[in-house]
Amino acid sequence: MDLTKIKNSEREKKLLEEYSKGNFSVIRDKYNDDGTQYCFDVLDKKIVTGYLLKLACYRHISDLRRVEEKVDNFPFIYDVKKCEQVLNFAAICPNVDTGKPVDLMGWQKFILSQMFGWRGINGNKRYSSVIVSVARAQGKTYLCAIIACYSYLIESMGKNNQDLMVTSNITEQAKKIFGYISTMMNQLTKDNRLFEEFAKKTDMDVQYNRVIQRNTNNRLLQLSAESGKFDSYHFLFAVYDEAGETNHSVVNTKITSGQINTENSQFVQISTAYPDSTVPFKQEEDVIIRAMEQDEKRAGDHQLCLIWSQDKEDEIDKPETWVKSNPLLDLPDKKEQLISGLQRELDVKRVNGEEFSFANKNLNIWLDHKTNSYIDGDDWDATTVSEFDISNRDVYIGFDASLTSDNTALFFIFPYEDGDQAMYHLVQHSFVPWKLLGSIEAKEKSDGIQYRKMADLGYCTITNNERGLINLDQVYTWLLTYIDEKNLNPVFFGYDTLRTNNFTQTLNDKTDWNIMPVKQTSYVLTESIKFVQNGFYHRQVTHLDDEIMKKALMNAEVSDNKAGMEVGKSRQSLKIDVVDALIDAMYQAMYHFNDMRDRKDPLSSYSDDDILNYLNSDDFSF
Repeated sequence: MDLTKIKNSEREKKLLEEYSKGNFSVIRDKYNDDGTQYCFDVLDKKIVTGYLLKLACYRHISDLRRVEEKVDNFPFIYDVKKCEQVLNFAAICPNVDTGKPVDLMGWQKFILSQMFGWRGINGNKRYSSVIVSVARAQGKTYLCAIIACYSYLIESMGKNNQDLMVTSNITEQAKKIFGYISTMMNQLTKDNRLFEEFAKKTDMDVQYNRVIQRNTNNRLLQLSAESGKFDSYHFLFAVYDEAGETNHSVVNTKITSGQINTENSQFVQISTAYPDSTVPFKQEEDVIIRAMEQDEKRAGDHQLCLIWSQDKEDEIDKPETWVKSNPLLDLPDKKEQLISGLQRELDVKRVNGEEFSFANKNLNIWLDHKTNSYIDGDDWDATTVSEFDISNRDVYIGFDASLTSDNTALFFIFPYEDGDQAMYHLVQHSFVPWKLLGSIEAKEKSDGIQYRKMADLGYCTITNNERGLINLDQVYTWLLTYIDEKNLNPVFFGYDTLRTNNFTQTLNDKTDWNIMPVKQTSYVLTESIKFVQNGFYHRQVTHLDDEIMKKALMNAEVSDNKAGMEVGKSRQSLKIDVVDALIDAMYQAMYHFNDMRDRKDPLSSYSDDDILNYLNSDDFSF
């Protein structure tokens, strides 16, 4: 099953068809734990959830079948005793408001069972990376506190010098989650005799921003992403609350790189959706979702992604579906109160013209809100393909040279036909300088793009000279090598009139390409600007899942003026060089199929006299 080859709107139906055809009776009979039972309830539609949660549940029971069938290359087990252990611990964890434990719901038990039940053959946790996403006010912080306390008190038991951490974007946010943890820890060690003795044995002390065990030197720390001080730590466990709010890809890298040699480590990111779908949290979500949709490839075996969200934006007007993102609505004694509160919040947001905020926070929908956005997230997702062979094709090329800290971008447009539909496949390659910011690490942090990762995937080249400047000779060599290796036929090369330089002059002198400077004015570019936008909207373009291209298109904003349309950005650090190069290439690519129709017409190569003679002849064959 490869759901990525099916339209988004049909994937849930196909998933449930596969489930209904599969024989899971052995799994249903053998695994009676709460987490597995929740999965069957979801897939049997006893519980209302969105597609992404059904996908995670299907993955769980499929992996259990791999365990039972003893698939040779599947090195994991599902330890029901570990599930019972963490759920028994959760059952004694007091709610910080009432001081009494709260019975967890099935979805919360599912999270804990997935995180701690799946193990490698060595007994360590299977999932080193965990993403949990659910709407606000669903008890995320309480669940975070349970997970952190369990990791500190149980998972680190018998070990020394272990660092654990809770963090959020700013200190005030981190204080909130740590406040839950410290209160829960104090109550556990006061009200439970076993943990009271454990605290004495380890000489445990709950302080204002850390919990320490003096006899083991195990520490649970409160840190903030804004401080960025993670380099010296090797966290056994780390949880990042509201990880989707801002771009902190460097923070994530620092945390996970320090965990490489830490046995049984786990990094947990928990968040609702936010308006910017280009942040690393959402990008990582998308990567794991794609891996689950291509289940047989098993590309994400060590990554867990559990998402409670709406399936469609129009469900904002269907309160009966809000339980998909707000699973607390399944509590009978609180449903009426919760749905009433959500409806009031929506009414207020509508009056203020902020429905998008309700969709983000309360329905957990990643909804990019820019009234003048060039394209939106749905357009990007719907036009993303997993592969495309560009070899031996006509290509239209756009070029945008860098200024100061900007990237230099090459854009390639490959026209093709899908049945009777004219299509355009889009490819970009960026050259990344870092001189102005001092290092590639600082450049990544400023732009919010993991350039080193993108370079490994072939989407960019990081400048290779010591000064961190763009080397146009390197760009020239890369371009000609690319054209030669792919056996491409450059039909057109367009670039900014004001950016004429040695690169474009050399290209003009040494190739026979049709090279044209394109004046960057609304009067000249409006048609190509609109053509690109319409191409995404009408699904007439395709592209790979390229973070650099996506971020540029999401950053770009379109506006009108007296001469037509123009594309810009709201702040200097946002990068849209790729979009500029795309528009330059589309300046001629949009006419490709007009030329093709002419070439297919056998009369197009004839003179007027030839055509008249042909029509007057007795032989109408060619």
